[in-house]
Amino acid sequence: MDEDAERLDRAFAALADRTRRDLVARLAGADATVGELAEPYDMSLQAVSKHVKVLAEAGLVTRSKDAQRRPVHLDAEVFDLMAKWIERYRGEVEERYQRLDALLDRMVDDEDGTRAEDAS
Repeated sequence: MDEDAERLDRAFAALADRTRRDLVARLAGADATVGELAEPYDMSLQAVSKHVKVLAEAGLVTRSKDAQRRPVHLDAEVFDLMAKWIERYRGEVEERYQRLDALLDRMVDDEDGTRAEDAS
């Protein structure tokens, strides 16, 4: 398996968890420490830290040292990879729907034409 496929596997697996998706959504607004991320949850700081670790191992977040703080922030690179993968398949599905729409339009036109001939 190539490196990008492995990165996608880790990222999608990490985001399969609702809490981790929520953490990512919150980090999209601003960087935060693990303590700040833990505030709205009824779980220990250690549990939130484990979620952050999974996100970090998937390449979705990184941590830096800012004086006494260790903020967590999103890493756009893996998100770009995920977006490209999703867009590729979204485009293919859209093309399929366009072909289906065209086929259905032809079928309706053919049906309307047959009815018009029957009426004469």
